[in-house]
Amino acid sequence: MSKQPIGIFDSGVGGTSIWKEIQLLLPNENTIYLADSSNAPYGTKTKQQIIDLSIRNTQFLLNKGSKLIVVACNTATTNAIKMLRSTFDVPFIGIEPAIKPASLNTYTKAVGILATKGTLSSELFHTTTNLYSNGINVIEQVGDGIVELIESGKIHSEEMEALLKGYLQPMIDANIDYLVLGCTHYPYLMPLLLQILPKSVKIIDSGAAVARQTKAILHQHHLLNTEPSKTSYDFYTTGTPQVMESLLGEDYKVQHISL
Repeated sequence: MSKQPIGIFDSGVGGTSIWKEIQLLLPNENTIYLADSSNAPYGTKTKQQIIDLSIRNTQFLLNKGSKLIVVACNTATTNAIKMLRSTFDVPFIGIEPAIKPASLNTYTKAVGILATKGTLSSELFHTTTNLYSNGINVIEQVGDGIVELIESGKIHSEEMEALLKGYLQPMIDANIDYLVLGCTHYPYLMPLLLQILPKSVKIIDSGAAVARQTKAILHQHHLLNTEPSKTSYDFYTTGTPQVMESLLGEDYKVQHISL
């Protein structure tokens, strides 16, 4: 099974930020990526809708022969990964906001979290936050509209800049020294975030940690592909291929599908 692909899914193109980290750390691994952009964002949906979509996405990736599934979506992880693990007999890697390192390292005792409503309102997020945020001012902000703009190819638009300034100002006023990105779409906003935030604020996302965990679980299950060979990277979207292709670069083609 070691040559079979790693399956990755997200509500849209954002999880490609996770794919890039996995591809960097595990260059021998074949991958299949599914962006469910026609249903993005997941953060505004009910828990049952998120579970149903996550099961459907997983089934698609398993039908393509995936040996492990990376749920490259904070909202899907926090709402559906428990159900996925109890339903399917493959390893799952999830992703949730990196509140732990931010809380352990903050000097100002103020941390900002930018995430979707679905993530911030989930039981898993509240459990993690309560565990590590004692004595720390955690400023949560729902990033309404951000995913939609990214999925529309408007990352560097004036509309995006205005939206982010409005969301980040209360955090700046609260003297945060860490900003946690709680959605895999958000790393694509890094240039804008660095422009708006004071230089003293460190930005944390979970991409590298997810890649390391993926490697560890593959090793644990004896699924690492240790034979260097020509790797295949397959990309599928239920939305517009051009948006994802613009993020990936001209070397990669994206196939539109209907699920």
